[in-house]
Amino acid sequence: MREITLISFLGPDQPNLLNRLIHILSHHSLQILDINQAVIYNQLSLGFVTASDDPAKTALAMKELLILAHEIGLTVRLKPISNAEYDQWVSEGGQRRYIVTTFAPELTASDLHALTEEVAKQGLNVETVTRLSSRLHRDAEQTQVPARACIEFKVKGQVSDLQAMRKAYLNLSNTLNIDVAVQENDVYRTNRRLICFDMDSTLIGQEVIDELAREAGVGEQVAEITERAMQGELDFQQSFRARVALLKGLDAAILPEIAERLTINEGAQRLISTLKALGYHTAIFSGGFQYFAEYLQQKLGIDEVHANHLDIVDGKVTGEVSGQIVDAARKAELLQELSEKLGISLAQTIAVGDGANDLPMLALAGLGVAFKAKPLVRQTADHAISNVGLDGVLYLLGMHDQEIQQL
Repeated sequence: MREITLISFLGPDQPNLLNRLIHILSHHSLQILDINQAVIYNQLSLGFVTASDDPAKTALAMKELLILAHEIGLTVRLKPISNAEYDQWVSEGGQRRYIVTTFAPELTASDLHALTEEVAKQGLNVETVTRLSSRLHRDAEQTQVPARACIEFKVKGQVSDLQAMRKAYLNLSNTLNIDVAVQENDVYRTNRRLICFDMDSTLIGQEVIDELAREAGVGEQVAEITERAMQGELDFQQSFRARVALLKGLDAAILPEIAERLTINEGAQRLISTLKALGYHTAIFSGGFQYFAEYLQQKLGIDEVHANHLDIVDGKVTGEVSGQIVDAARKAELLQELSEKLGISLAQTIAVGDGANDLPMLALAGLGVAFKAKPLVRQTADHAISNVGLDGVLYLLGMHDQEIQQL
């Protein structure tokens, strides 16, 4: 009669330990049906599911495992598994898997309790928990690395409404001031190849048109129109032309000065350099202006940019733009066109933005991220980052800080 046994070990981790334990199983011809190991602060948790048709060999193997465990200070637990239990375990292998990622400058036990409570409410079961952020120093003030905590949960179960589940986690994010993202754990999650950014208030901390308007003496009028457009209250093309018209007569000599004082948002350089090292194609799709997009292209090493061309005649802004305006629909078109050009699926793309005119692009991308976005965008997008820098996107790709530092 075939015997199936769960063997669990708990205790101090040691070099060559796994090899010594597997050697015993191999020596007695036990089949290993499953294996899992985790180590936290040099403490080992290790489990095998084994099978054998020979009870005598099973007994001898268990005896040797118990002797070895006693010698090296491991606690051992043996649990026979019935055929019905094993069949149930196998059947659960077909359940959908999801990744729940939470990150913030600091995560407390209360934060994680609220998160795991929501996981339980959704009828999901946590399979593994992994810390993706670096180990924290006892005295954080002595380090120059920004405080950051990220925990990744791999969960399984049946989800009837993924959007409703994401909304529940978004509400949790708003309440606790932490970021929580839910993704299906599919092959595309770690196989993205293209990332596209909005520029104004996403890659940089300013709305460039507002900077231009202040120099032209029409700052308040333009800022009001900009805010209403970003909130989704106005048609982008109409509002854009109205704002550009107010810039008529501005001396174009001010453009380099404005470019120099633009501030790149936290984490942008780290995110882009990391993904470039991994072979990603990078792009800016901006409803702003080509001059400033090209400035950032040089500064950040972006592969290509698509933005609006501000007309300048005799050194003065004419108040008009030439060519097709890059609005919400155009951003989505550019994402589609670029993915086809690169020979990848949309599931392998990432889009990051903050305004209402980014929503079609975010919805089309395999991973759409609203970065420190307006309420409408944050509520609509599948994923949002509000409490850390742009490099929080790397956590959504399952990357560990230690891996990033090695690039």
